Amino acid sequence: MRLDKFLKVSRLIKRRTVAKDVSEQGRVLINGREAKPSAAVKVGDELTVQFGQKLVTVKVERIAESTKKDEASSLYTLVKEEPIAKDNGMNW
Repeated sequence: MRLDKFLKVSRLIKRRTVAKDVSEQGRVLINGREAKPSAAVKVGDELTVQFGQKLVTVKVERIAESTKKDEASSLYTLVKEEPIAKDNGMNW
């Protein structure tokens, strides 16, 4: 499944156009590598998304074309959520 679609279906990001913009800005990593909106997401992948001043890392548990709102979080497991340190050496 495309990265932008997974972010939308999993409700990590509410709209697909926003998910596309975020990945085009280099704010999404798949397994530690910068990913474009069209990158393939597979079960077992680790996604890291920059939301403002925090990084959210999730592990993809399953792929689904659509989900109900209350089932969306079953697509992933939260690995960690951390604030972005000002001197962590990342280009974000």
